Amino acid sequence: MKYLTLILTLLCTTVEAKSERHHQEMYCKGEIEHRLLDRTRVDCLTETHAIEYDFARKWAEAIGQSLHYARMTGKEAGIVIIYKG
Repeated sequence: MKYLTLILTLLCTTVEAKSERHHQEMYCKGEIEHRLLDRTRVDCLTETHAIEYDFARKWAEAIGQSLHYARMTGKEAGIVIIYKG
């Protein structure tokens, strides 16, 4: 059985929360908004991970999306949670 590793990064900010796209552009070390065959888009696709960026209030949705992207790409799932403290 193949095990899925979910990488989670918590990005805390004390400044005004910017858009997800702003954070993708600042921190993604891969392709931003990679379109999949089912027309969904991976926020950040690297050589090893399919990463979903989302705000803390949408954490559960982010888990589902990242797992879907991982399955579609064959890469590990990753999440960046954006939290304004």
